[in-house]
Amino acid sequence: MKNVQELLTEITQVTRDIETNYPEVYQYLDENPVTIPNMEHPKVDASELEDYLESLKDLIKKYKEEH
Repeated sequence: MKNVQELLTEITQVTRDIETNYPEVYQYLDENPVTIPNMEHPKVDASELEDYLESLKDLIKKYKEEH
């Protein structure tokens, strides 16, 4: 498993890719349920970041398949 810093770097890169190459998808990132914590002070660790990264990649993959 990647460390937190590596995951954050990759999340930033994928998010930038979405913003640049898929602007019509970028607007939906705020609606991604993975980003909505269900507690006041959530603890975010590598596992949650890995899940979020995979959700971003899946979002791009799904978009490419549909368009």
